[in-house]
Amino acid sequence: MAKQFCSMADRDAIEAESSWEERDLPSSVFGMLTRTAQKHGSRNAVSYQMFSGPKDKAETLTWSQLHGKVTQAANMFRRLGIGENDVVAYILPNCNETVYTLLGGMTAGIVCPINPLLEAEQIAAILREVNAKVVVTLRAFPKTDVAQKVAESVKHAPNVDTVLEIDLLRYLTPPKSWIVPLIRPKNPGGHHADVLDFVAEMSGESADALSFQEPDADRIGAYFHTGGTTGMPKVAQHKHSGMLYNGWIGKTLLFEPDHNIICPLPLFHVFACHVILMSMIASGAHVVFPTPQGYRGDGVFDNFWKLVERWKITFVITVPTAIAALMQRPVDADVSSLEVAFSGSAPLPIELYNRFEKATGVTIVEGYGLTEATCLVSCNPPQGDKKIGSVGVPFPHTHVRILHCDEMGNVGKECDVDEVGEICIASPGVFEGSTYTEDAKNTGLFAEDRYLRTGDLGRIDADGYLYITGRAKDLIIRGGHNIDPAEIEEALAGHPAVAFVGAIGQPDAFAGELPCAYVELVDGAQASAEELKDYAKVHIHERAAFPKYVEILDELPKTAVGKVFKPDLRKRAISRIYDKALSDAGHNVHVAAVIEDKKRGLVAQLVAEGEVDRDAITHLLGEFTRPWEWAEAS
Repeated sequence: MAKQFCSMADRDAIEAESSWEERDLPSSVFGMLTRTAQKHGSRNAVSYQMFSGPKDKAETLTWSQLHGKVTQAANMFRRLGIGENDVVAYILPNCNETVYTLLGGMTAGIVCPINPLLEAEQIAAILREVNAKVVVTLRAFPKTDVAQKVAESVKHAPNVDTVLEIDLLRYLTPPKSWIVPLIRPKNPGGHHADVLDFVAEMSGESADALSFQEPDADRIGAYFHTGGTTGMPKVAQHKHSGMLYNGWIGKTLLFEPDHNIICPLPLFHVFACHVILMSMIASGAHVVFPTPQGYRGDGVFDNFWKLVERWKITFVITVPTAIAALMQRPVDADVSSLEVAFSGSAPLPIELYNRFEKATGVTIVEGYGLTEATCLVSCNPPQGDKKIGSVGVPFPHTHVRILHCDEMGNVGKECDVDEVGEICIASPGVFEGSTYTEDAKNTGLFAEDRYLRTGDLGRIDADGYLYITGRAKDLIIRGGHNIDPAEIEEALAGHPAVAFVGAIGQPDAFAGELPCAYVELVDGAQASAEELKDYAKVHIHERAAFPKYVEILDELPKTAVGKVFKPDLRKRAISRIYDKALSDAGHNVHVAAVIEDKKRGLVAQLVAEGEVDRDAITHLLGEFTRPWEWAEAS
């Protein structure tokens, strides 16, 4: 039975029961899977459907069946030479084999999920960084270039000696299953690695027991890349204890064995892999993964509420961009089984929160996590007060401090209640001193050698609720996807007419932020904004990082030492976006100023010319995550 989690007092009571080290937990994720299979073997564990229709074919595995498949996968990886410190990388869409690879890879050695939307150059960089030995990917299939990109990336990853291919054909029914072999692209090759069939190789392995002894001690089980928009991505190291911590939170605070969860998020991201799948393994609940692309899959948004009805879904796992798309469709099915929707990865606009709750009768619970902390940090208590704009209360055994630190992590000051500083975290998910695979990237990353410096700015109120007010790091977060502005800046700086570039995230009602760039030209040089946008598209490796907007200024704002001063650029972007939204909607209102507020970050101040519909303006600007106010209220 889930424990009460309504306040900081409840959180403290759970933590006071036992230290984390004394909790009755196995030493590995496979150990937890074994416990759950023994206890809930005949219950449904994982379901997957290739297509989004509410009556389309689905494949469901019980906990006993999943345990057997993961055992086979782990034994296969060991036979192929994966030892405790060797790496299995996968570049895959969602399917049941992705689950086997994730869990089997971390049991045999270390697993490294890679975003299949990345370009071949970026995939190769990650494969080299982690010294991947085995790569699991798709066999060539219509309407996807994953196989082609991976083949190209393996050419530039000399440590890879085996490529295992998964064929999605087995999920199809006639007539599609007849047509695909006729139109399937030629399987790419041209690299040095052996190519084997995943299912055939796995099927010969024992499903009854591991062919090797798992270590009793805690160890690294996974590598997750962060962002991936630069040539050398940061790769975070995740220990089994950190992944088990995510599962323990899910089981302790929320999920029961009879719950059904729909998770259309990708299995290369910590939200799906750690927050959800680990919670299922710990609790024995059932998770549904619809389509290879999740929310991006054909018809998922149109059929979403029917899928909720089909699977009697209790919990929806989502992100703000998906909520925005769902609210453009009617709730056209029986969703009475729904209890809660969880939203993460990016801030949720207030208007979207209200609209979802009104349409479904279901509350959205916002949370906060990050790849570097093996994900979970805090959430608004599902049964307690939900403070809109807050990311809630830290989970038991997670300790959050708001600090002012220097570049080396030396603490200059601990912030008071509601005072903004850098969010710093200690938890079972924080790998102290070794968050990243590259030692140099860990320098200055920890306050007092223990608290992970997140790079996020925030404050904690008198009730212990955490608020994120901005980012000390310069990341652009587009629909939950991290974009390094340096990628945009370096690309545009290569244009002969460009002297300085400042790339930031401009507000967007759908994606939260979109990349935009402000440019100062070389004296006497000429270039148009459209020309620079076209140039950026050629020289930026990832489509998501293409600047949506480029503006040429006579001079960029700069600091005393000549660095581009981005807060002024952010103020400029907020004014431009909000003014356009207000004008397009016919409101005689404009942004008079964007001010820096100690608690809320950058705040747009509005001025009305004559009588205006203030409720309509509240609804309109509620689509954005950045706060605003009427100028006369300041």
